[in-house]
Parts: sequence; structure tokens; C-alpha cells
Amino acid sequence: MPPVLEVTGLVVRYRAHPQPVVAVDGISFSEDAGRVLTLLGPNGAGKTSTVETLEGYRRPSAGSARVLGLDPVRDAKQLAPRIGVMLQRNGVYVTMNSRDTVRLFASYYGDRAQNPDELLDRVGLTPVAGTPWRRLSGGEQQRLSLALAIIGRPEVVFFDEPTAGVDPAARLVVRDIVRELRDSGVCVVLTTHDLDEAERLSDRILIIDHGRVIADGSPAELMSGGPQAAIRFGGPPDLDRAALATHMGAAVESDRPGEYTVACGPTPANVAALTAWLAANNHSLADLRAGRQSLEDVFLRLTESARDTGAVLAAPGGRSTRRSARGNRDRRTS
Repeated sequence: MPPVLEVTGLVVRYRAHPQPVVAVDGISFSEDAGRVLTLLGPNGAGKTSTVETLEGYRRPSAGSARVLGLDPVRDAKQLAPRIGVMLQRNGVYVTMNSRDTVRLFASYYGDRAQNPDELLDRVGLTPVAGTPWRRLSGGEQQRLSLALAIIGRPEVVFFDEPTAGVDPAARLVVRDIVRELRDSGVCVVLTTHDLDEAERLSDRILIIDHGRVIADGSPAELMSGGPQAAIRFGGPPDLDRAALATHMGAAVESDRPGEYTVACGPTPANVAALTAWLAANNHSLADLRAGRQSLEDVFLRLTESARDTGAVLAAPGGRSTRRSARGNRDRRTS
């Protein structure tokens, strides 16, 4: 089967004074059905411009984008019934209630549409089905956006920050639906700033910065790269790092309050020494990660490295290229 998504040398520029802004700078990737592809990156990295091109809202300045083998702009009428789009801010009729909104959207898809009432129940909106959109909470509005994105049984669905502003129960609903979509053969494209969500849901992650892909791999591949000789743990924010360093015979760093890194190999003996010291000093242990970075660690390291050196990095087995640091500084992205 051909890839569901095909992006080749994609460039997106915006007119600006005194010179055009390069938002996307030659990105290439493809993805298959039944996969969750997540785009991560700092604000202004080029994620939204890339996704909007795939959705057909923006023409490429150079290169090409194909969704289900179709040009998202030229073939918009053919493609629209086959994709779903969930935006952060939903553009529905603000005085229309959830039930009528979902039924209206279902009418656009005919026999392809899911049962509106069943879908409302699935996303937890049945109790407020008669409430106008403008009176729904932010989380309820997100649930409605989710329902509208999948009402037509899409083959490809784009989720932009799907759990932003939702409560923990709604977050679980969103995650379950993403997994169900993937398992049914749908290609899910996700953009999020929630790195825990990205780690839980993604089959593949692209980290984008300055309009370029700087890392490409599964969450496990990304987290297995980089420095390995360390034990990372959570503890009290006032922990005596100097005393622990003396006990461990290794440096102890803290990137943020309550999170620590011991610069020693994650051997059973070293882990035992750490936990014994914590117990002897009556300190709690929030979490323990031996020999593997978190996705947040990877994200911060790679984006800071790309900004400092201009290197485009990749996870083990991923693709990589190089670009000049001067070129990075000369470009503004969005």
C-alpha cells in the first residue's frame, strides 16, 4: 500500500518585511495507515504550517504534500470527506447545542457518518447535549471538537492539542479514541505540547525546529539516544545534593526543583546505594529512571542543541541531515 501521507521537500514561506519568513524549510517524511504520527517542536517551529499544508489550508511555496495520494489543495473536494480535523478553537455555531451540531455534521457525510447520539455518549457529552456551545466548559468544547473530527469515519485525522484544557477524565477519553482510530487503520496526526501524551500515544515522533526535522523515531528510539550513564529520580526539592554526591561518588545535578540526575552508571549497585541513602535520610522517592531519558529530556536537549549548533539530529535508525548555524539564525519560523 502507498503511504497515506507523503511530504517531499516541503517549503512554506510567508510574506514579511523586509524579507519573506521561512516557516517550513525542506521537510520530507511519509506515514502509513494505522499509525499515530506526532509533531513536536517549540512555538514557531513550523508544526502548524506543516499540518495546515496537509489539511489543504495552505499552498506549499516549494515541494509537495500528498494525503491519500491526493493534493490537499487541488483535490480538496475529493479529500475533504476522507479526513477529519480537530482544531484548538472550534468554529461551530456558538448558539447551537451539541446534539444539533453533531447531527448537522453527520448530514454532510451521509451513510459514512457515525450515529450522532452514540458518538455524543462516547465522548461524554450526553448530559450536556442540549447546551449551546458557548455555554460549554473548555473541556466540553474540546470533546465536541473531537466528535466533529471523527463523525465522518475519516481515513486520516488531524488533532491539534486535543487534550488542551480538558480534565483528566476527558484526557483518557481522547487517548482511548486515538488508540481506537489507529487500531481501525486510521492515520492519526497529532500536535501537542504534552510530552507525556506524545510518549503514550505515538508510534512515531518528528521533532521540528526552525522549520526542519531535527529528530525522527519512535518514543523508545528517541529516549534511548543521548547520554546513558545517569540515574534520574524525583525527590524533595530541598535535598542535600552535596551529601548525596559524596555518598554516590558522582555529581548530582538538578534541572528543576525536585528532579535530580546522578552522573553514574545505572547499575543495580548504584541504584541500591541511591535508594539506601534516601531511606537513611527519610527522603521520599517520587520516581526512578535508570539509564533512560524522558521524552522531555530528549526534547529539551535536541531543540537547545539545534539552536546552538545548527545540527539536525536523528534517533537511532532515523534520518538525519546537516544545516549551518548561520542559516538557523537568519531564519524566523512560525
